[in-house]
Amino acid sequence: MTSIGALLVVVVFLALAFDYINGFHDTANAIATSVSTRALTPKRAVVLASVFNLIGALYSTGVAQTIAKDIISPKYVTQEVVIAALLSAIAWNLVTWYMGIPSSSSHAIIGGMSGAAVAKVGFSVLQWEGLGKIFAALIFSPIIGMILGFIIMKLLALIFAHSSPSRVNHGFKKMQIFSAGLLAFNHGSNDAQKSMGIITMALIAVGLQSQTILDPPLWVKLSCALAMSLGTAMGGWKIIHTMGGKIFKLEPINGFAADLSSSIVIWSATVFPGLHLPVSTTHVVSGSIMGVGSAKRVSAVRWGVAQQMLVAWVVTIPTTSLLAALFYTILSKFF
Repeated sequence: MTSIGALLVVVVFLALAFDYINGFHDTANAIATSVSTRALTPKRAVVLASVFNLIGALYSTGVAQTIAKDIISPKYVTQEVVIAALLSAIAWNLVTWYMGIPSSSSHAIIGGMSGAAVAKVGFSVLQWEGLGKIFAALIFSPIIGMILGFIIMKLLALIFAHSSPSRVNHGFKKMQIFSAGLLAFNHGSNDAQKSMGIITMALIAVGLQSQTILDPPLWVKLSCALAMSLGTAMGGWKIIHTMGGKIFKLEPINGFAADLSSSIVIWSATVFPGLHLPVSTTHVVSGSIMGVGSAKRVSAVRWGVAQQMLVAWVVTIPTTSLLAALFYTILSKFF
């Protein structure tokens, strides 16, 4: 038998590894537009994103508490369930990163937790009301991002309709530094909390934290924030290429509009009273870029690429659920 303490160390290691991979997998969310428009050099963009990811990750813990209580009932959580979920999410993130496909780390970890828990207990373990809210946020947030991106781009186009295009683009290159930092902050404030919630669940499972106290300890907040920041510093250039150029050829004003609309959606989901919902920053940013491109003209968006991304989004939860169930079945034979 493996000691409970040793399993907890494995959980924490895998959770931080997931956060690290999430950092370089989702770096594109914050900096793809500013790199593609040459508002920032890749090196400066990654440094900017790393710093603001770190600050954002320390900002709030509402999403972490949602992850800890609204996917599966905390009383059924075991170390093996958490390990299986993390292995599944990490494997999926690495495969999609290698293939250069923007996919959702949020979908991956939610699918992983659900699949591992169902393999242990059955479908009764799922918190259907909480999952319903989370799924609604995951589905509607990119749609809202697309609509908001379209509206913001149309407004900017009206405001600067009679201005020199070169002057407008020069000005928005500077504004993109602000919008990239804002988006990186919001990415950190939502995404890093997913690993915080996972570790909190593991601490509850071994009796080191009460089920009534879902706020992650300070060491959990700091370690998850640093892991994501370090991952972001590594960059995710394959996905940056897809996000920054394959969906729609961006100009600085487009990049600013996409970053701003994405930030508004993610910020609202993270801190709005009564919500504190995990959303996919990948989905939201992609939706915003599509909305901004459609504001110029619908044909400007490469919908074939968007369709490929949509397929990846749709299959993430069922794939990671099945993979996590398989990992749990294997782990249960040994522990």
